[in-house]
Amino acid sequence: MTRTWIRAATAFALLAAAPTWAAGHDDGGLVVLPDAAAATYEPGPPNLPKGTQISRVAGDPSKPGPFVLRVKVPANTVIAPHTHAKPETLTILSGSIYHEHGRILDKSKGSALKTGGFVYLPEDMPHSLWTTDEPVELQVNGSGPFGLDYINPADDPSRSAGGPG
Repeated sequence: MTRTWIRAATAFALLAAAPTWAAGHDDGGLVVLPDAAAATYEPGPPNLPKGTQISRVAGDPSKPGPFVLRVKVPANTVIAPHTHAKPETLTILSGSIYHEHGRILDKSKGSALKTGGFVYLPEDMPHSLWTTDEPVELQVNGSGPFGLDYINPADDPSRSAGGPG
């Protein structure tokens, strides 16, 4: 192998492994998202319901430090009761979603969150989310490392999709 080929392969591997960033990042940490159309979305991780999309606006939720994600959740989607090891905030950017605190999903007790709605969730607060006949776009702010732990592991979509258990 030539050094040029190795450098090219290494550069490609680094680009492929890099997170998808919104327009406007610079080396000093500044992030500018001039409008909603500038957010670049990718399929959500396997532990979120099929059709969920995520845009990593700032930071990396898998590493220590602050992050900002934008999440699109399709209509008629349920994110079963779960917790996060760190606090998070949810801000509804468009559409509506229902939110409920608790270890068991009870849609009769959920509250509608509409455009402009906000929720602060302390660490380890069990909650669930669901959409009805319209999709939602929300912004998640938090600090990493951040993850999602289902109360009932069988509710994790990555388990039913043949993913690691």
